[in-house]
Amino acid sequence: MNGTDFLSLTPLMIVAAAPIIIMLTIAFRRAFMVIFWFSLVAFIASLLSFFFVIPSLPHQVSSLLIIDRFTALLSSIILLASIVVTLLSKEYLLYQESEKEEFFIILFIATLGSLILVAANNFITLFLGLETLSISLYIMIAYRRLLDHSIEAGVKYLVLASVSSAFLLFGMGLIYTDTGSLEFSKIAVLLSSTNYSDPLLLIGFGMMLVGLGFKLALVPFHTWTPDIYQGAPVPVATFIATVSKGAVMAVFLRFFYTIRGYDIYYFIEIITLIALVSMFVGNLLAIRQQNVKRILAYSSISNMGYLLVTLLVGGENGIPAAIFYIIAYIFTTLGAFGVIALLSTREHNAEMLEDYKGLFWKRPWIAFVFTLSMLSLAGIPLTAGFMSKFYIVFAGIDSKLWLLVVSLILNSVISIYYYLRVVSTMFSTPNEQKFPAITFTGQFVLGLIVIGIFGLGIFPQWIFQLISGF
Repeated sequence: MNGTDFLSLTPLMIVAAAPIIIMLTIAFRRAFMVIFWFSLVAFIASLLSFFFVIPSLPHQVSSLLIIDRFTALLSSIILLASIVVTLLSKEYLLYQESEKEEFFIILFIATLGSLILVAANNFITLFLGLETLSISLYIMIAYRRLLDHSIEAGVKYLVLASVSSAFLLFGMGLIYTDTGSLEFSKIAVLLSSTNYSDPLLLIGFGMMLVGLGFKLALVPFHTWTPDIYQGAPVPVATFIATVSKGAVMAVFLRFFYTIRGYDIYYFIEIITLIALVSMFVGNLLAIRQQNVKRILAYSSISNMGYLLVTLLVGGENGIPAAIFYIIAYIFTTLGAFGVIALLSTREHNAEMLEDYKGLFWKRPWIAFVFTLSMLSLAGIPLTAGFMSKFYIVFAGIDSKLWLLVVSLILNSVISIYYYLRVVSTMFSTPNEQKFPAITFTGQFVLGLIVIGIFGLGIFPQWIFQLISGF
């Protein structure tokens, strides 16, 4: 490795070094606020280090990692989301009796796995990044072991994620057997001169789709999602919904666009079917839910269905639309889960619809942020969610994917019903329920998220200037 390699890996090295420093600090003395502030500074330092990396882009570190504009942008969004999760975790963990400092160790390791995934250019780094992320999530989900459903959710994720990893690894092995390479770009070159209908190759791609489909909660691999969202601590559910899914979708995009996956035999038909079913199943199952975290879980299933449309579009329209959608979805989901985290107390998680009854009349700012997040997820104009869906619809029309475009619009209309259920509950007559006071830190975080949602919704061109030509 040379100096440029080390410079390109600076953001990852900062995130990798942070948990080691935290462990040494805990060994000498437990100081929650010191470790919290160190974690926050480390994430910010990793984010800012990309300014020094950008002039040397694109840069490939051996055959394992590639640091390009795609990596820099999505890694920055992942680090921003991790910063928000860190801030929310402080409010959530502050009054926990013990072992709260270790949470940040696991958070850094999970974020490192996500950053490796975004930069992966090889099956080895893809699998290592995915397993680093997954193993960390097992621990994070069951971290509050005395919480209802927490251990159950952790064990369920452990079992199902292990099965999905087995499918993914077996699929990689079959592709390697057929092509003789683990590097995405070399596989693309080899596939250009071979037969796409080779059964061994098709089975390999199919198994990879199963493994990644589980991580993205695509139908029919979605059944874990509502239980995990409900059972996990709120900051952890926030991390899963934003950082984890964003990282997996990033490597999914890189792999299939590198190998021109939309030309593979039956690939279009399979992805189309999964996208359609994910849209409808996610939205229809969300309609009858009374638990807000489960509503957001089923909503995430339908949103991943929308995102699959960009895989089928391909070309100049597909990649920018996909990146914009990932960024908009992360900001919007951070807003929704941020409100849940700030309204949750040591004794009670604010996750049922009735917990938000009359919120507007007692905490108008919090109700406004939650309303904005719901409207953005529904795709209402002037929000990030609207512009992200608009670009996907535009790209779909340009590629003549009429069935998917009509289904996306129809499902967006269906989703308005259950999002407005949440909004109407906040504006209903208040009861005697008391809402916790929101700290300055919490209000500041929500303010940044509001700026992001409105900024992406009103001025989307600045982000498209960054991602043009990807």
